[in-house]
Amino acid sequence: MSGLAITTLALSHFRSHRAARLEFDGRPVAISGANGAGKTNILEAVSLLSPGRGLRRATTAELARRPEYLGWKVRAEVRGFGGSSHKVETWAEGDGPRDVRIDDKAASQVALGRVLRILWLVPAMDRLWIEPAEGRRRFLDRITLSFAPDHAEVTLTYDKAMRDRNRLLKDGVTDPHWYAALEAKMAEAGAQIMTNRMAALTQLRVAQEGAETAFPQADLNLVGVDHEPQDLGQIFAAERSRDMVAGRTLHGPHRADLAASYRAKGIAADQCSTGEQKALLISLILANARALAATLGQPPVLLFDEVAAHLDAARRAALYDEIVALGAQAMLTGTEPGLFDSLGARAQTITVSDLGGESRIWEAE
Repeated sequence: MSGLAITTLALSHFRSHRAARLEFDGRPVAISGANGAGKTNILEAVSLLSPGRGLRRATTAELARRPEYLGWKVRAEVRGFGGSSHKVETWAEGDGPRDVRIDDKAASQVALGRVLRILWLVPAMDRLWIEPAEGRRRFLDRITLSFAPDHAEVTLTYDKAMRDRNRLLKDGVTDPHWYAALEAKMAEAGAQIMTNRMAALTQLRVAQEGAETAFPQADLNLVGVDHEPQDLGQIFAAERSRDMVAGRTLHGPHRADLAASYRAKGIAADQCSTGEQKALLISLILANARALAATLGQPPVLLFDEVAAHLDAARRAALYDEIVALGAQAMLTGTEPGLFDSLGARAQTITVSDLGGESRIWEAE
């Protein structure tokens, strides 16, 4: 299966990269280098070819190379759906908004999801199962976004209306006319958010069933929401008095949480060992990729930052085998080239070095 892929990537004043250009041939890309050399910056640049703030959730100002602070740009040629070729550019000046251009035409971030689908796993996600629910909601929404690119806009609509409603609640406004339009908007967007999330979980469950994988299957459930999507409008109206006491909206999709357990052991994810928690995360990313491949006919681009952490040699080899079998272009980083030995000639090999505060990229012959 020929997957979605980045064929060329050019960075300008992006993080530690003053200027860089890479060409990829569709094989997995093994990127090695010392800590701080700029490996993750390459993955972050690729993640910005999808909607949102990228794998570090950085502001546009944080992405600009210092001390020049001239703004930054990421340009890529990509193989999109059906083998179509596209030129994608995204950039920002100072702390201004992120702009996008696809095939030399101005585009929205949502439009990026119609060209590519990109999934990632980064070390910050290792604490997913033991951190507050907000992180798991964000993780679930990234998965959902991979299936429904419009999910980002729906979420923004809901969040904005909820902020306005919360402001009324804190100010003690009781006139129902002030709330009606906001709650109608929240109910419509909230119902779509809930429907999208449940559909994404269903596709993950299907992708896990019958899959031959070295990684554990996870039982997944959406908790924290005890009502149906179509009931949101009535709930918002009925709960105004209680919400006013709290000073915030107490019901809705923003209160949801993703619960997971290690199926074979029947153990909740937050009670698993560090290695088991990592394996569950990898399992979900791979299931997400399999589900997209089944739905779209092409696997997504995968980004694995420092993926070898907490994985023994056998599990690393199993991960690489699954990536290759999936036919996905994957970019993986690690501090030592030896971490990717079991990929052998199946991978394109790149080394990143820090030379006086500037990242340099070397490709193996």
